[in-house]
Amino acid sequence: MENIYDVIVIGGGPAGLSAAQYAARANLKTIVIDKSATAGAIAYASLIENYPGLEKPISGIELLDIFRKQALRFGAEYIESQVIGVSLNDEIKEVFTIENSYKSKTIIIATGAMGRKPTIKGEADFLGKGVSYCAICDAAFFKGKTVCVLGDSAEAVKEAAVLSKFAETVYLISPSKKLKVDEDSPELGLKNLKVLLGQSVISIDGDEVVTKVRLRNMEKIESDLEVSGVFVYLHGSKPIVDFLQGSVELDENGCIITNNMMETNIPGVFAAGDVTCTLVRQVITAASGGCIAALSAEKYISHRKKIKYDWHG
Repeated sequence: MENIYDVIVIGGGPAGLSAAQYAARANLKTIVIDKSATAGAIAYASLIENYPGLEKPISGIELLDIFRKQALRFGAEYIESQVIGVSLNDEIKEVFTIENSYKSKTIIIATGAMGRKPTIKGEADFLGKGVSYCAICDAAFFKGKTVCVLGDSAEAVKEAAVLSKFAETVYLISPSKKLKVDEDSPELGLKNLKVLLGQSVISIDGDEVVTKVRLRNMEKIESDLEVSGVFVYLHGSKPIVDFLQGSVELDENGCIITNNMMETNIPGVFAAGDVTCTLVRQVITAASGGCIAALSAEKYISHRKKIKYDWHG
């Protein structure tokens, strides 16, 4: 028997996990597909003290962990995987990840806004010719070669570890003097992983494919590093919608367009949080959007005329 969910939530930030809480509590078969439990804007917040109910400041990762545990307690499933595509036009929608595909009656998109346009000289020119944004997707193409990962986040470190299983040498190039992970993280002890702190890539060079990157340190001294692949994990503020491949209506800024009930232009597809480019980007507003999206999804599935607010008891 085919496994069809009621709700697939793409994204595990405040909007996505709030949506999962409300959907699961409404007895909807719910799964959250999250690229990384330690990625996203909130994960970079060292202290959060203005979210209602907090008795003392906690880190963004700690707050996310609370959200996730609540969703799981209500019965939601959670997996870490990267979504690479969707099929949304049929009554039963489908979400494709690196490993599997998942079918559902409704989709809630909550992928946030930490995407970026190519900003490094040569980045756009060598996309698919050595430049990649997905280590899991492309690591096998660089077996026995030298590659670099650009970024200082936990996500960048994790992706570098994936690459280390294939590449001969992996350089993790951080623009800051300190990585955003614990110093005793096991990934940092990998023999073929070399960390370069306080370095920025100012150009990606090559002929038909990437052959080197140009580095500049904090003293403005430049140098070249020979590599065959460049994996970019630098974050910006652009909505993360690439995987949608134009299937959902966006505005001129690349934001998903919704009405006040978080409905997109496709029936059964909803969006919440920073991916909709809300005027106020706070945890509480993202959580609010996730709640509304889940209640709207339940209304859509049940063919209700009005939203139902509570399932207690």
